[in-house]
Amino acid sequence: MGLDIVLEGDPRLRQKAVGIKRVDESIRLLAEEMYNMLPDVGGVAVAAPQVGVTRRLIVIRYMENEEDDDSEEKREISYRLVNPEVIRGHGEQVGLEGCLSIPGWVGEVPRFDAITVKAIDLNNRPVRIKASGYLARVFQHEIDHLDGILFTDRIVDRETLRYVGDDD
Repeated sequence: MGLDIVLEGDPRLRQKAVGIKRVDESIRLLAEEMYNMLPDVGGVAVAAPQVGVTRRLIVIRYMENEEDDDSEEKREISYRLVNPEVIRGHGEQVGLEGCLSIPGWVGEVPRFDAITVKAIDLNNRPVRIKASGYLARVFQHEIDHLDGILFTDRIVDRETLRYVGDDD
């Protein structure tokens, strides 16, 4: 089918995504397509609204220790989650974020430093995930997409928003 990233300005990015009552084959296929597209689009995560589907589904995929060239142990971090929500959060981190739907732009966004996420996996089983640091930031960013919130909405100091261009 081939998915395309929806860009800022598309009204689907500002809609509250619809909950998924039961994971079926169509949701599993969508999750797999989203998972497979991430390396091609240069992202670590994507929410269904970013591919034009206003459903509550997120996919995360990146290599742990990717920035650390000396680390021999690189394992893939991946999640495919339905109806995810942050049920607990504490601490604060402020860090640079960008977004596939707002290419070339980054800004500093405050987020919880540690969170607990409740969701459903692709086998319709409830899951809880504790995450901190970078992974907590990724979860919060993607879950925001499900509520029509972009990272630019969360920037406290607008001076940190800047254009860094793209790799093309």
